[in-house]
Amino acid sequence: MEVPRKLLLVDDEPDILEFLSFNLRREGYNVFTASDGDAGIRLALSEVPHLVLLDMMMPVKNGIEVCKEIRTHRRLDNTIVAFFSARNEDYSLINGFEAGADDYISKPVSIKLLIARIAALLKRGGQNTENIQKTEKITTAEIVIDTNVYTVVKNGENISLPKKQFELLALLMSKPEQVFNREEIFAAIWGKSNSSSDRTIDVHIRKLREKIGDNHIRTLKGVGYQFVS
Repeated sequence: MEVPRKLLLVDDEPDILEFLSFNLRREGYNVFTASDGDAGIRLALSEVPHLVLLDMMMPVKNGIEVCKEIRTHRRLDNTIVAFFSARNEDYSLINGFEAGADDYISKPVSIKLLIARIAALLKRGGQNTENIQKTEKITTAEIVIDTNVYTVVKNGENISLPKKQFELLALLMSKPEQVFNREEIFAAIWGKSNSSSDRTIDVHIRKLREKIGDNHIRTLKGVGYQFVS
């Protein structure tokens, strides 16, 4: 019998926690809840959930602070973090991804769509673990990426990337010069569902260019993206 996946919900609104807990438990998940950032971190460390659904604005510690702290703990390396927030400005998405989030889901959203997004993230997370174990270094003239230890080195200098930016770079570098369309990227990085906002990919591409240089990722308008050696 399959062990239920653990979900941690961190939100300061009791009604939201109650509603989400009820529906996610009906889907067979093992659900834990916290109403502030500190409690969320404590629960994450004690339960080691498969996924954390995290509000942005909370007392004690906000979602950005919680996400950053989660990413400092090795025991939570395989934990997926998704923001679930009413703040949908570009800078909020950027801050969320820069803090290390795997996805950003804007409120309001139907419970059916939220459940589908969570399922897609969990499925993709499991596939990523398998792929990381089998994949070795990807090397170009300037950049070396090691998917076993999540490191990126450009011209001898280490570059720190949040998990999804790392996975996106690894995908593009796996087949230099090949054009990946948006649907392929969504399927490879976020699972089969492409219900994430189109801005999700745009934000990651923009941040990658800032860190590795504009000349390495080419946009083909209306088609997709390619890595240029």
